[in-house]
Amino acid sequence: MQQSAEENVEWHRQKLLRLIADWSSDQRSFKTASWRKTMMWIFLVSDTFIFSCFLISYMTVRMSTAVEWPHPSEIFALEIGGQKIPLILIAIMTFDLITSSGTMALAVNYAYDKKRKPAAILLVATALIGAAFVGMQAFEWSKLIHEGVRPWSNPFGAPQFGSCFFMITGFHGFHVSMGVIALLVIARNVWRGDYDVGRQTSYSHRTGDYEIVEVMGLYWHFVDLVWVFIFAFFYLW
Repeated sequence: MQQSAEENVEWHRQKLLRLIADWSSDQRSFKTASWRKTMMWIFLVSDTFIFSCFLISYMTVRMSTAVEWPHPSEIFALEIGGQKIPLILIAIMTFDLITSSGTMALAVNYAYDKKRKPAAILLVATALIGAAFVGMQAFEWSKLIHEGVRPWSNPFGAPQFGSCFFMITGFHGFHVSMGVIALLVIARNVWRGDYDVGRQTSYSHRTGDYEIVEVMGLYWHFVDLVWVFIFAFFYLW
């Protein structure tokens, strides 16, 4: 009986030691984590909640409205050569962002290898692809506005469509636009070698630190991932 009690005490002691070791390991990992990467992850998590609220609200509005919701293949069709092709512009926009994820990933890889010029060129390419996406989205907005779609009205069906569409795609487009500006600034710094010499004017003044390119990559991949959900909810549902 006494031996059983001692074994029980020893078991609890070992369990407590493992918990302390796990906590110490987590603490060491947190202390060695880059503040920029940590802050970016916190921002992305908070932004995920915002986009989730938007999309959940959109689903709630769409399922609760008694008026017929506009059909995506009709309202998002583009007339080419006298024929309406459904979702062709949206398909190009989606391919555009997926391509930009590839160029961004390559830029991060070259940056960590400290190959400045290829990294800078790929960052500029990513920014140009992102700018093309914003341009196509602006064209889509102007087309719908010309056809009478407004945040408060919609000639194709449920009036809530306009407010949901402009709010969610506009918020996403704002993220892409800010990303394009940041990409161009970082590309300039990479091309000049600011992260090699550690200039104070850069995002980082530590010599040889290209982590900012990876942090920017996290943001850009997040923006691309959000578009996949917007594409599924607005254009395929």
